Formats: sequence, structure tokens, C-alpha cells
Amino acid sequence: MSAEASGSAAAEAPCLDVPKPSGLEPGSTAYGLKPLTPNSKYVKLNDTLLKAMFSGRAEVLTDAGGWVLIDRSGRHFGTILNYLRDGSVPLPESTRELGELLGEARYYLVQGLIEDCQLALQQKRQNLSPLCLIPMVTSPREEQQLLASTSKPVVKLLHNRSNNKYSYTSTSDDNLLKNIELFDKLALRFHGRLLFLKDVLGDEICCWSFYGQGRKIAEVCCTSIVYATEKKQTKVEFPEARIFEETLNILIYETPRGPDPALLEATEGAAGGGGTGRGEDEENREHRVRRIHVRRHITHDERPHGQQIVFKD
Repeated sequence: MSAEASGSAAAEAPCLDVPKPSGLEPGSTAYGLKPLTPNSKYVKLNDTLLKAMFSGRAEVLTDAGGWVLIDRSGRHFGTILNYLRDGSVPLPESTRELGELLGEARYYLVQGLIEDCQLALQQKRQNLSPLCLIPMVTSPREEQQLLASTSKPVVKLLHNRSNNKYSYTSTSDDNLLKNIELFDKLALRFHGRLLFLKDVLGDEICCWSFYGQGRKIAEVCCTSIVYATEKKQTKVEFPEARIFEETLNILIYETPRGPDPALLEATEGAAGGGGTGRGEDEENREHRVRRIHVRRHITHDERPHGQQIVFKD
């Protein structure tokens, strides 16, 4: 069996010269299909499209020299023949070429090669796991489910530019983009240790939230209302250092921490056995959220000439 290009219309199409074995009656369509042996120059076609072509069950196109013309690209035809000859072939490393070979194997009905290509493609898909997967929060209920389903500390960025009834200051759009870019950089750096969430439906314009062991630890609000020429404007800040600091702070919540039983028993004994419950102040301190507002509301009358007064919580 040989392969050769035939004519401009089928320059890459495989052309097969299949000699008819001697000893056959005139008009016989049984071509030279010999058993598969290591030294055989024949290819065992088995139940493939090629067998249907050369057994007379499928219509074929031949030229004046008796060549069988197959209207397919010849790029992977050698691999098809090698598989039929040897029972196995090295598969391409490229996903694109592997998909092309799968298409040819399906056309020629080579079932074993089809299965090998499908398995190789499936393994490649499994190995291409995303580097950093960031869920997008679509509802408060979904946010609670995400927080409850992870043991990692969580960083959430809420950004919703349309949630504003005033005009923005000249630097606000640029600072909003800087907040989003910082979120992406932190997600790439800490994605193995922290879970990052994005929220575009909340009632804030730009706000960071930090969670540890299922509860909110800190919050950094980046928006404020300012006055300029007797009208209100919304200002978005970019407190990069504060955001980075809070991100590092919640890393201490990576491993669940509980009270040391021995230490707890010792301190209770020293206090005269005053019960097993913790004090109210301690419980309030545990559930307190650290909220940082970069800017608060500023009134026109309280603003000295040429200065801004900032009121903090």
C-alpha cells in the first residue's frame, strides 16, 4: 500500500494503490488484505471505512491508473495507517492536532484510535485547571453559602459604579480601576491561601470586606461624599496600604484556632472557678468588626477656606 498526491484538486488527498492478489477469479472485489504481521507490507483494515471502500460496499472514486481517491487531507493519514498496521501510535502533544487526528479517526471509523484520542483530550482538559478562580456573588444568599463552604479566609470586593446619585470627582474613576486592579493582583498572589469574591450588586460603590472563620473581621470603605462649589460629589479613594495590611491580617485565620483546654482550666482556677462561660466583654471583642472609612461626609459650612475637614468614625 502506498500514498501519493494526485492532481491539483486533491493535492493533499491520500491516494491508495491496492493490488489485487493473484489467484482470484475475474471480477472479484476481494483486495489484498493479509493478516497483520510485523513484517507484512499490508495494512489490516478490519471494520473501518477503508475496508468498506475496498470490499465494494462503499462507492469509491478512482483515476485512470486505478488509484483510489479519498477527499480528505493527507496530514494525519500516515498516522491512521500506522495505527492500523501496529495497533498503536504516538499521539500529538498539541491539543489542536489531537483534535484533528480525532476527526480523521472518526471519518475512517477507526474505533481504537478514536478512544485513544478522546482519552488523551480528557486528560489534557483535567490538567488545565484554572490558576485562579474568582466566584462572582449574585445574591446575599449565595454569598453566605460561599462563606460557609470554605475554610479559607475571604477577601470580597464590592464595586458598583452605577450605585451613585451624585456626580463623581475627577479622580474617582481612576481610583475605582486601581481598586479592581489591586484585587486582581492580590487574588493572583494569595489564591492558594485566601478565597476572593467579587460583588457587583451590593449597595456600596467600592468597599472591601475581610472574613475569617466565617465572620467579618474588617471592612474598608473607599467612598465618601464631598462638597465642591455648593454641590455634592462622590469621591472614590484608593487606600492601597490599608487594603494590603488587612489582607495580611486575615492570614492568621488560615488555621482554625480554639482555646487551649489546659490554659482555659488554669485561668478559671486562678479566678476562683468563676464558671465556664466567657465574659461579655470578650465575646463582644470577638464579634467586633474593624471598619475603616477613608472619607466621611463633609459639610460646606465646616470646611475652612482652602482645606478639607475629615470626620472619622
